[in-house]
Amino acid sequence: MKARDNPNIASALSEVAESQPEEVAIYYPKGRAPDGTWRYETMTYSELDEESSNIAAGLHEIGIEAGSRAVLMVEPSIEFFALTFGLFKAAVVPVLVDPGMGLSNLKTCLAEAEPSAFIGVPKAHAARLVLRWGASTIEHTVTVGRRWLWGGFKLDQVRKKGAASGEFQAPGVDAEDMAAILFTSGSTGVPKGAVYSHGNFCAQVEFVRATYDIEPGEIDLPTFPLFALFDPALGMSTVLPDMDFANPGTVSPRNLVEPIEQFDITNMFGSPAVMDRLGRYGEEHDVKMPSLNRVISAGAPVPSKTLKRVEALLDGDAEIHTPYGATESLPVASIGSREILGETADATDEGAGVCVGRPVEGIEVEVIEINDEPIATWSDDLVLPQGEIGEFVVKGPQVTKRYFNREEATRSAKIDDEGAVRHRMGDIGYFDEQGRMWFCGRKSHRVVIDEETTLFTVCCEAVFNTHPKVFRTAVVGVESAGEVTPVLCVELEAEHRGAVRQDLLDELAELGSQFEHTRGIETFLFHDSFPVDVRHNSKIFREELGQWAKARLKNR
Repeated sequence: MKARDNPNIASALSEVAESQPEEVAIYYPKGRAPDGTWRYETMTYSELDEESSNIAAGLHEIGIEAGSRAVLMVEPSIEFFALTFGLFKAAVVPVLVDPGMGLSNLKTCLAEAEPSAFIGVPKAHAARLVLRWGASTIEHTVTVGRRWLWGGFKLDQVRKKGAASGEFQAPGVDAEDMAAILFTSGSTGVPKGAVYSHGNFCAQVEFVRATYDIEPGEIDLPTFPLFALFDPALGMSTVLPDMDFANPGTVSPRNLVEPIEQFDITNMFGSPAVMDRLGRYGEEHDVKMPSLNRVISAGAPVPSKTLKRVEALLDGDAEIHTPYGATESLPVASIGSREILGETADATDEGAGVCVGRPVEGIEVEVIEINDEPIATWSDDLVLPQGEIGEFVVKGPQVTKRYFNREEATRSAKIDDEGAVRHRMGDIGYFDEQGRMWFCGRKSHRVVIDEETTLFTVCCEAVFNTHPKVFRTAVVGVESAGEVTPVLCVELEAEHRGAVRQDLLDELAELGSQFEHTRGIETFLFHDSFPVDVRHNSKIFREELGQWAKARLKNR
């Protein structure tokens, strides 16, 4: 991977603006035209580059200095892109959170970030005032839209001040300088703020470009705002769909299919929840999407039945790619749907875990013994042999080195390696003989029955997920009187929810009895709709399900 002459990730946008200035960078839906097609507000690469430079200069003019931290709470829009790249250019550190993470978590995360500026839409500012987010640290505010009683500046004022200040000169940054704080999804506790350097971002862009052979001039339909930020740096035009980005699992598939057809979209990103809705819609309405070169899905394992449905909509050599990674390190590995459906899916259904592919070129992945304690210093003696299940540990230029103001979390997740950092993924898995990684579940979700028996969630759940009436399952451990009982929480397909017959319970028990690792699961509870993360609507909140299961068993 070549190093950039200018390590500021925003320089990638300026380079694209120079090479393809009149190409549209962003299409934002503004409603339907009389003929039924979508109307879009657009911004070219040169306009986006100029707009972000004016914003950067304006931020400095109103006193938001390089190196300071600014909360950014703006819905996916042209302003979102311009502000994000403007912050990068100004060397101001954007703090990006999911508004749906919950009010308590939001307040905790913003307090930890200690921002000096808050940039947001009016409702975000109203919530900030009422709930006193960042009350002790925020000195500067910018409103995107109508400003009410909170003072500060409107984005238009910032833009005009920047444009009037003369040619903008971006402050110099080093590759190791902090570029952003991105909070994790919080699927295993209070979200943590991963500190991204400019070098991390540049590495991510190059890894994504190389892994998926993305070319300038492609057109992307992203259903996850943070992934969309790669687009301008990759030279891909972004077509934002009409959807609630805070609840991607509720998207209308029609609002995805129509822009794909209208623009001949070549690339699409979506969580498994989005893929499930798109695949079912396509199957029902006989949809074909021949323009797509690739579909990328991440956020949680993608069920093989979803891969089959979506792959049937594609044409030629196109397939669904399922990268493996985390907020702290992305991408780590990747695999395509043809290899999954042709080689690994059957093993997954029998409890081998989910194959997430081979590590991307340029990253080092090892498997170490499962241990909940911090590891201060790396040693090759920690590495387990091929085939043994342990925790994935990664090292590479896209790997973040710490969490902001979370020293204990940093100690638990990071290992010093002679000045470099290895990140403990918190995921359990192993390598097969072909060098492929197999994911068995989160370390914190494993169910320890006794010293001899540990259940790994993904391995167990896949067996039961093969039942045609099952949508998804989750294994949790319920402790009582010093003993742990494994409980399978079951969410049925929509048409089968309601009264549960004994024959279905018998069929699930029969499935479990066929494999040694699921034979001890004899307690089944049916749940109408699993609690999931707000970012992808795909990661199951097993801790919450565990409390629900415990209460249900207690009341039996």
